Amino acid sequence: MSTETSNAIASVVRTRLTDPAAIRRTADARPRFAREGFARPLFILAADHPARGAVAAGGNPTAMGDRHELLARCAEALARPGVDGFLGTPDIVEDLMLMGALDGKLVLGSMNRGGIPGATFELDDRFTGYDARGIAEGGLDGGKVLLRVDPAEQGTAETLLGTANAVNDLAERELLALIEPFKSVRENGKVRNVLTADAQIWVNNIAAGLGRTSAYTWLKVPVVDEMERMMASTTMPTLLLGGEGGGDVDAMYASWQKALEIEHVRGLIIGRTMLFPHDGDVAKAVDTAVSLLGRDDA
Repeated sequence: MSTETSNAIASVVRTRLTDPAAIRRTADARPRFAREGFARPLFILAADHPARGAVAAGGNPTAMGDRHELLARCAEALARPGVDGFLGTPDIVEDLMLMGALDGKLVLGSMNRGGIPGATFELDDRFTGYDARGIAEGGLDGGKVLLRVDPAEQGTAETLLGTANAVNDLAERELLALIEPFKSVRENGKVRNVLTADAQIWVNNIAAGLGRTSAYTWLKVPVVDEMERMMASTTMPTLLLGGEGGGDVDAMYASWQKALEIEHVRGLIIGRTMLFPHDGDVAKAVDTAVSLLGRDDA
């Protein structure tokens, strides 16, 4: 971590202690993302995992648990050419705002973080983070919802209702609603997402129909086999997610590049694989991912 970044994080700590109202002032003054940016493929950095206790990355079970290190890596990634935005919970978004790392960026607030991995209530993904009011008042551009659908779990019903309400509340404010849908199952007490084209087709249709309007709805989906057939299930603008990382890195990049050829796949929203790459080089990982978008400005 550079001395400059270390000092910036220390300043955040002091501000939280002595002048918490500075967070709102900073949000009000933050330069916003230019709307014309939606015309190009997007690269958005994601770091909303810790708020539901998911701190593993790249084979390290606590990689994202050190907030100072996480902020330093986020700031480094956000400073790279071609990085358009950030997805996070209020704590991390506000830290990065105070550091100036989100100026001019598209910022999405993570809304339901109540599904703690391993908990009996994991698939009851309660809305414990941002709500639409907080997203609007914080000067953000939209909200993200995790939608894990398991017909065998009673908690799924509450998540469906909460997601529909979030879509409605965001649309009333003309804010983007990014839904991340999965078909999920519980096996031996552990939740697993079913990453097949058929499963994703099923859940994409459920996600797209939530709320009184879909005008502001986007999807965030995994890369699966038969990607073209899966993506034919929706007309929603869609971003590709990355996952925890590890495995064959070259194959991962190749799968993203192929999926980006589909017309309504509008970019990447990647977290752990960028922030904790296998070789530790955040800048290289981000630059490689951005290059897949084929943009002239990166």
